[in-house]
Amino acid sequence: MSAPSLETTATAPALESVAGPSPAAVAAVRSLHSRARRRLLTATLCLAAALMLAMGVRVLLGHYTVTIPDFFAILGGETIPGASFIVMQEKLPRAVAGALAGAAFGAAGALFRRTLRNPLASPDIIGVTQGAAVAAVTVLAFGGVRGTGMAAAAMIGGLVAIAIVLGFSMAGRSSAGAGSGGLAGALGGATFIVAGIAVASLCQATLSGAMLALSQHDLQAAAVWTAGSLNAVTWERITLLAVIMIVLVPLAGLLHARLAPADLGGELAHGVGSRPGRTGLWSLVVGALLAAAATAATGPLAFVALLSTPLARGLTGGRPSLPAAALCGAVIVVVADFAAAEAFGGVRLPTGVLTGAAGAPLMLWLLIRSGRKA
Repeated sequence: MSAPSLETTATAPALESVAGPSPAAVAAVRSLHSRARRRLLTATLCLAAALMLAMGVRVLLGHYTVTIPDFFAILGGETIPGASFIVMQEKLPRAVAGALAGAAFGAAGALFRRTLRNPLASPDIIGVTQGAAVAAVTVLAFGGVRGTGMAAAAMIGGLVAIAIVLGFSMAGRSSAGAGSGGLAGALGGATFIVAGIAVASLCQATLSGAMLALSQHDLQAAAVWTAGSLNAVTWERITLLAVIMIVLVPLAGLLHARLAPADLGGELAHGVGSRPGRTGLWSLVVGALLAAAATAATGPLAFVALLSTPLARGLTGGRPSLPAAALCGAVIVVVADFAAAEAFGGVRLPTGVLTGAAGAPLMLWLLIRSGRKA
């Protein structure tokens, strides 16, 4: 009997390795993936339940309480003296507007975070909400424009702000010779964030100047609105914001999913046919429009977009999820609005005061963590 040839002996292990991973390894990967999906689904459902609970508390409890039977009777069209007005013109509009605006801010924050791959990437950090506020106050001061016109101006202001930030980022990378000066290169690194912080500061100064042109009555209302407040929310604003979100949120979900290959790196994303530069640009546009629309409805609620994404990732086990981030944002705003209106006796604080107080420590922690990684 002849001994096996050297070629046959050497080829056998190679053929065995090409056969692929073992069934046990495949089963382990599938099990991990299944557990991750279950955790994501559980977290999303829990956040949805928390939002319903928060909205119920916002409407039924507080200085003026409403019983559940009375609430459903009012929704059914029955008029209850005193209660009907408070529910339909104050409590319910604030709860619905807070949920919608918070969801818009949260979705925008998730898009910015995944596009720019930076924990500080948020529309309220890099000037989008400030640009929207400047545009809204400007058309109010010089044209007396309100309602739909004010919302349109805010969305244009948010887009202009992100365009300026992108332009400065591309110019900065080109002058510094930091790799590609093109679109994909500009959507990453600290240059974009620094440019955004500079634009946010410029917009804040411009906003202060624009408010000087307001009448005494409009100045008082604008001062509360720019702090982030749901005091002036109306069903007209809510309807407008809801229509905008019906159009933009599905686009945001699609773009957020298409950014997934970029999580593994630009070269690998290009290798699988993805275009992270173009997708990232459209993600910033949609995110800016969402944040600007929410700003037009409730004012620039500080740090809601910044808070939503890390909280959502913590609940989902680190998986990026736009629905979870949107629900987190909605819960944050509804809870903050209830606390601002009811937790300080007879004093009603702007909702943005509480969201800003909650977001400032998180921002400092993110800065410290980023510095340690660097």
